[in-house]
Amino acid sequence: MFPLTEENKHVAQLLFSTGSCPRCIFRFCGVDLHAPYKLSYKELLYELQKFLETEKGELILEVPNPPPKKIRLQELEDRINNLSQNGEGRVSSTEDGNIASKTSNLNVCNVCLGILQEFCEKEFIKKVCQKVEASGFEFTNLVFSVSFPPQLSVREHAAWLLVKQEMGKQNLSLGRNDIVQLKEAYKWITHPLFSEELGVPVDGKSLFEVSVVFAHPETVEDCHFLRAICPDCFKPAKNKQSVFTRMAVVKALNKIKEEDFLKQFPCPPNSPKTVCTVLEIECAHGAVFVAGRYNKYSRNLPQTPWIIDGERKLESSVEELISDHLLTVFKAESFNFSSSGREDVDVRTLGNGRPFAIELVNPHRVHFTSQEIKELQQKINKSSNKIQVRDLQLVTREAIGHMKEGEEEKTKTYSALIWTDKAIQKKDIEFLNDIKDLKIDQKTPLRVLHRRPLAVRARIIHSMETRYVDEHHFRLYLKTQAGTYIKEFVHGDFGRTKPNIGSLMDVTADILELDVESVDVDWPPALDD
Repeated sequence: MFPLTEENKHVAQLLFSTGSCPRCIFRFCGVDLHAPYKLSYKELLYELQKFLETEKGELILEVPNPPPKKIRLQELEDRINNLSQNGEGRVSSTEDGNIASKTSNLNVCNVCLGILQEFCEKEFIKKVCQKVEASGFEFTNLVFSVSFPPQLSVREHAAWLLVKQEMGKQNLSLGRNDIVQLKEAYKWITHPLFSEELGVPVDGKSLFEVSVVFAHPETVEDCHFLRAICPDCFKPAKNKQSVFTRMAVVKALNKIKEEDFLKQFPCPPNSPKTVCTVLEIECAHGAVFVAGRYNKYSRNLPQTPWIIDGERKLESSVEELISDHLLTVFKAESFNFSSSGREDVDVRTLGNGRPFAIELVNPHRVHFTSQEIKELQQKINKSSNKIQVRDLQLVTREAIGHMKEGEEEKTKTYSALIWTDKAIQKKDIEFLNDIKDLKIDQKTPLRVLHRRPLAVRARIIHSMETRYVDEHHFRLYLKTQAGTYIKEFVHGDFGRTKPNIGSLMDVTADILELDVESVDVDWPPALDD
């Protein structure tokens, strides 16, 4: 059923005669039913001319300088048929695979610049879907986003002022919010077409995004007057190629007075010289997150790549030994590694391991069974004897917060082999066993001062347990607040950590070996082996 009524006829005639397309006419008439927009352009043009036809079979165009005053019904039908037969207005794939619009005699809408004409027809959506299917992404739904040339807001503003002025003569009003937004109408038409073609629903919460960016060669020509009147709205930005962004244009339109706008921009807007072009069609998948716990058995392996002044110091790292496998399997572009604290290159991580999480950026494969994740864990563990991974699993972005909470709040347990310059007996170290919740002050260690701000941090040594080895060595087991620098607690870091093992025992002490025995963060959840 055609959605326009007699009340809309004057506005429809006005817009159609000045070069607006049927769907833009619907928008300015406040048609918010989805179905009429979904009809093919050929059907819409036919229905609209039939609606506007007089009893004599003529279409009256009552505006200054329109196309011919009277367009016969037969002439319109011939033009529509020619469009269909000649394939005009179709979208084709050029030699380099880009989608472009063929030159056609289709009258380009003076408001939407063709967006609601050829660019929401089935044939164009099919071309976009071909790109999506060729991208190699795995998805069960999608979110569709579009970016339109910024001057569409200018042209819509001009058309709105025209219609508002005409309606005012009849004591009627038209607010900006009474017009159906271009993007809304576009999605009403295209979403069902995407679902039909790809066989998946369009879902605003989907992690898989298909985006189409439209451009138009007359953007600067249409918008430059706004910059002259509202220069504050158009400030160059490093990441923007043009100052004429949609946000800047809308901001200027909200500031400019109607009379100033009408002096600078034609109302109704002129017919464009050409239709929009498709600048790019992109597919991207939101990041997925994998978590687990790792054990590190090497005293010659950094947690992250060790590179100084562009030179690599060691050939691998915990991060790479785990992430390289995930990148391959998830077919991701890149990754970001994080963990609950970190150990030095010469420190082992034993016990139940250290929690870690890896963000996989733009993964092409995202669906895995628990068995497949288990096999991936086994593959990582077989690839190196320097690390082992457990409890590998897919997690949400929000869940990673549990790991970060533990960095400062939880406790960690260590074992250290300590050397003293003076000869010691078992009785000389036993007093350490009785010390509970020892408060220490740690000035940022000299060894990390290049990457950490200078500060004094209060930390707590919850408990200590000693095991005598010989007259110059003993093993110390500590439970401490997370974030404690253990090496500095042993040797004192030239007095920057107070008190320390050396000052407590009145000896010069140093640490020969250090192991992380446990990181008391209950995340990620333990899995059955």
